[in-house]
Amino acid sequence: MINVTVAGAAGRMGSRITALCIEHPEINLSGVLESKGHEKVGQDIGPIIGRGETGILIGDRIEEVIDGTDVVIDFTSVGSTIHNLRVVSEKGKAIVIGTTGFSKEDLQEISALTRNIPCVMAPNMSVGVNLLFKVLGDIAKVLGDDYDIEIIEAHHRMKKDAPSGTAIKLAQVVAEALGRNLDEVAIYARKGLIGERGRKEIGIQTIRGGDIVGEHTVMFAGTGERIEVVHRASSRDTFAAGAVRAALWVYGRGAGLYDMLDVLGLK
Repeated sequence: MINVTVAGAAGRMGSRITALCIEHPEINLSGVLESKGHEKVGQDIGPIIGRGETGILIGDRIEEVIDGTDVVIDFTSVGSTIHNLRVVSEKGKAIVIGTTGFSKEDLQEISALTRNIPCVMAPNMSVGVNLLFKVLGDIAKVLGDDYDIEIIEAHHRMKKDAPSGTAIKLAQVVAEALGRNLDEVAIYARKGLIGERGRKEIGIQTIRGGDIVGEHTVMFAGTGERIEVVHRASSRDTFAAGAVRAALWVYGRGAGLYDMLDVLGLK
């Protein structure tokens, strides 16, 4: 039995993770957190996730629950995640991070903070998407520069960062396989008289609308044929289940920064 704290517990993802933690026979939900000023702070998490009263109240300070926690699962925002990670690192606990939108400076700090603790960080925790991360490089290597690459992602209207962390990771996988620097070849928007498409461009296009859980399409467009690799999520439970799986996996691991390919044994 491991003690898990969920940060962002009242959110769209956090509430599903929290529900799965409560149901899991190997997990004790030891804490739930939300941001300071959140309307749900102080309330019992049970009714919020569709359960009865649990006696577990939503807090807003990780410092108050960290000592009784083995693993923190964090699906919050960039600033909150960095703060929580600093506390987790100081206390020598483990953490699973699903937050996206980090800057290069943020990633450098995350790398430093995880040198003495185990951390799983991934932009997407579904099995299917991580399988794409595994195979897309091989596809790109076979097709080479003869096929134009476009990545299209779609999410709900409430998602704050764009493109999605998953889309960026997909682009990174393809770029690395082809020996390209993504910072130099990524195209995030097209408008006006733009001229012919560059041979080595990797397009990353964003759609936001309604309640789309998450869709990603990687298109390899050649002369006379087009190959599309598509992942569509119909429920957030696929991501929540992956986060719980990661928490169980990371507990007791050696210090370092891991991803879902490690968790799923795909490396």
